[in-house]
Parts: sequence; structure tokens; C-alpha cells
Amino acid sequence: MFRKLHIQMTVFSALITSAILIGMAFACLMIAESSAKRNSYVSFLNNAQSCITHLEEQNAISHRWLQTVMDTNRIRIQIRDNGEPLYFYKLTGHTGDSKAFHQAAALSRDTCGLDLENFSPDQKLTRSADFRFAGYYACTALIPHGNGVLSMIILHPLSGLHAQLNMQRLAFGAAVLAGIAAVIVFSWFFTGRMIRPLEKSRREQTAFIAAASHELRSPLAVIRSGLSAVPEASPAQAEEFIHMSLKECDRMARLIQDMLSLSGADNHTWKLDLKPCEPDTLLLETYEKYEPLMREKGMKSDISLPDEPFAPIMLDADKIAQLLSILLDNALSYVPAGGKISLSLKKEPGAAAISVTDNGPGIPDSEKESVFQRFYRSDNSRNDKQHFGLGLCIAREIALLHRGSLTVSDAPEGGAVFTLRLPLK
Repeated sequence: MFRKLHIQMTVFSALITSAILIGMAFACLMIAESSAKRNSYVSFLNNAQSCITHLEEQNAISHRWLQTVMDTNRIRIQIRDNGEPLYFYKLTGHTGDSKAFHQAAALSRDTCGLDLENFSPDQKLTRSADFRFAGYYACTALIPHGNGVLSMIILHPLSGLHAQLNMQRLAFGAAVLAGIAAVIVFSWFFTGRMIRPLEKSRREQTAFIAAASHELRSPLAVIRSGLSAVPEASPAQAEEFIHMSLKECDRMARLIQDMLSLSGADNHTWKLDLKPCEPDTLLLETYEKYEPLMREKGMKSDISLPDEPFAPIMLDADKIAQLLSILLDNALSYVPAGGKISLSLKKEPGAAAISVTDNGPGIPDSEKESVFQRFYRSDNSRNDKQHFGLGLCIAREIALLHRGSLTVSDAPEGGAVFTLRLPLK
């Protein structure tokens, strides 16, 4: 399912991004082509005006100048002196594109009103016209010269400009294709990273449901077998079966309550009742509540509080007490008789640190993060029906709600140290 979603998201992301890329590239190409055409036309007009100015100022037309101008500016020039072609064209054998010149002369006459064949020999001012037609820029002019008039047609073939535009389009096309390829690769990895938390959440949800079903199946089986045996049992046995069933009901109720607590954390519906609270007082009350139970199990216990009282900090006292109870219940489950459990409170920069230390079997480094996962229980505790592997997960959620942290480390003399850090502000 996630692979199909990955492919669909990649295709969608690549299509949208590629469409935007193509649109922007097309807009940039249009701007670049428009600029190239404008610059080419302006350059042609400047060259044409330079030719006109030169002919106006010179009494004689240099064949070398004419050839140089045509070669340098890639233009074709036809000049007639009082209607007669220059000797230059007979000398070089260059006739030019006669069809294009005739078409330019006709367009000059019909469109611009400048007739290069019918003009007044007494003309005193230069007249010129510039225009475009298929495949060419054109400029026509009638220039007073000596005892007559020079008629001139300048043509600039657009084949060079078209070749330049085609190369530009190919370059833009190649860049767009490379961009689309990069977008596809990026979309594949980006959507993969987006889906990864969903896959992880789905796996965790599936594992959570499987573990919850397993945990609920066991007490249900015990209740079913016990109640089914009641009708045929003696009064004493029936009472024992009923007591056993009620005990399993209580176990199921605890599991369901833990699951509801985690559901509230997932849905962000947990609400804190924050009030000023002295952490040393809260820790001392928790210790006094558990001290008889630890003494009953033959365990040593102590508490270490700072010499100076802590200033009150904003806490949900009930939830912090629940967190500490989870840590102490966890320690009581792992520490054997004769072991030791210590509680301590100290002030760290910007935080109050509450630690629960035991000298039990400890937690391997490979499991230090796993113990906070849901339904996780180490091998030596799987037979303990009082714990479902949800307590430490709930404890960490409570710590996070208070913008604090809950970590586990190795005790100096063996065992584990769970440390709760709560911000002072």
C-alpha cells in the first residue's frame, strides 16, 4: 500500500513541479527570444544608419568599404547611382538575392511610400524606411549624392538569428529535461522521507493492536475458563474461580486505562492542571507512600533532598506523582529481595532533576530506548502479569507534556537510573 502511495505521490509531485518548471522556462525563453530579436533589429538599424551617414558624407564609394561592411555586419547592400548599379557588382560578380531585393523595393514602394525607381533628381534630403518581411530585415533609402541620387537597399538575412534562437531553444530544452529528471529523483526521495513516518506509525499501530490483543486475550481466557467451571465446582472452588476472574478483570481494567492514557497523549487531549508545586515535597510524599512496601519486600531505600528547599515550580502534581509511581513500581519488579532503591532530587542549570536508582539487573545499552516503547518488556519480566509494558511509555509522555525529559542510564554500582528533568520555568 505504501509503495503504491509512494509512486503516486512521486508522480503527482513531479508533474506539478515539472509543469511549474516548464512554465517558468517557457516564460524565460520567450523573454530571451524577444530580447534577442529586439537587439538584432536595433543592431541592424544602427548598421543601416551608419551606412546612410557614410554615403551622405563621402563623395566616392569605396569598394573595399562596401565589401567590409557587408562581410562584417552580415548584410547585403544594393546601391544604384541614378538608377544604375555600381560598377562594384560587375567587378565582384556579386548580384545578391535579386528576388529579395525586388521584393524589398516593392514593399518600400507599396507599404512605406518610398519608391526607389521614381524619384526627383533635385532631392535635397535623405529619405529612408525600415521594415521586416519574410526572412529579412530591410532598410531602403534615397540619398542625395553629387549630381544625382543614390538608391540603396540593405538586407539582413534572419537565418543567423533563427539559428541562434534554435540553439537557445535546444539549450533551454536540455536544461528543462535535466531539471525534470532532477525533480523526479528529488520527488522520489522526498516523498519517501515523507511516507517513512507514516510507515513507522502504521507498523507501530499494527504492533500495538497485536500486543494489546494478546494482552487482552490472556485474562479473557482465564475469566472464561473460570466462569465456565463455576456451575460444576464446589462452593469453595466456585469462590476461588470467581475471585480469580475478578482479579483478571482488574488486570484488564488497568490495561484499558493505560491504553486510554496513551490514546489521550496521541490525540493531544491530555490536559495539565498546572499549579505551583514544591518538587522536594512531592518526592518525599511519594517515598513515604512506597517505603512500607519496599520494607515489606526486604529492600533498602533512601531519599536524598537538597539542603535548601526548592522554590515552587508549575507542575501537574497528580501526573508527576503517577510518573514517579511508575518508576518505583518498575524498580520493585526488577530489584530482588535485599536490593536497594534510592530517590534523589538536585538542582541543575534551568531544571530540577529527580532520579530513581536501583541495583537490579540493569538495562543493556541496546534496550535503553526500547524500554520506552509500548508493550516492550525485557525477557526477564515477560512472566510478570502486573506489567504490560506501557508504564514507562506513559511516564515519558507525562515528562514531555511538562516540556521535560525522562532518560535511563547505568547506575555506578550496577542497575539502572531513571532521571526526570523538569524545567524550572
